[in-house]
Amino acid sequence: MIKHHPHTDLLLAHAKAELPLSMSIAIAAHCALCHECQSQVSQFTEQAAELAFVAQGDTLDQTPMNATDSSQDDALQQMLSQIMALPEATQTEDDYPVKSTVSLNHKNVRYEIPRVFRQHIAHPWQQIGKVSRMRFNVDENNTRASLLHIDALGEIPQHTHKGYELTLLLAGEFSDLHGQYVPGDFIILDGKTQHSPKTQSGCLCYTVLDAPLYFTKGLSKLLNPIGELIY
Repeated sequence: MIKHHPHTDLLLAHAKAELPLSMSIAIAAHCALCHECQSQVSQFTEQAAELAFVAQGDTLDQTPMNATDSSQDDALQQMLSQIMALPEATQTEDDYPVKSTVSLNHKNVRYEIPRVFRQHIAHPWQQIGKVSRMRFNVDENNTRASLLHIDALGEIPQHTHKGYELTLLLAGEFSDLHGQYVPGDFIILDGKTQHSPKTQSGCLCYTVLDAPLYFTKGLSKLLNPIGELIY
């Protein structure tokens, strides 16, 4: 069962289309896996639409109507009436709901991931040991968004964060000092946290970082001087 969800403020901002692309992808993907958050976003979207409609109505009420406006309204009503009088379309195979997932093949494993990723998964994978990464082009200055795959028995060395790190688990499992995670879990960490994620069976995640990791233990600390190049 999913235990980690986006904060309500993030869901509301997503419904209002106020988030950058990298975070919007994360919220949309989480909602595809979590009916609870999907329901909240739907409610927020309806509320935002109602507020926008009321605001537009108030503006129209304050605008004097002239003969031209009245004529345009009559023409619009006539057009709508004609459209509504048309016969119902016959449903074809292409009219059925679009598949909610997209297939991704990696390391001889086929993953079904939320459809929101469909425009981003044509990039090459980069591999370092048991960790491989597909970076997305989100064009957000220092922000990096990627698919991250960790092979079975793989581990990310202990680290903290110079900024924030968002991880959305899409498939498999991983754990750290704070617990065990399942697909759909949405985790945001900052510089107050140190952890070393590891997986027994392997996992696929979507990650967003706005600054390099800072490794805090062992030989991995040697990577810190070039952190700007590898995160």
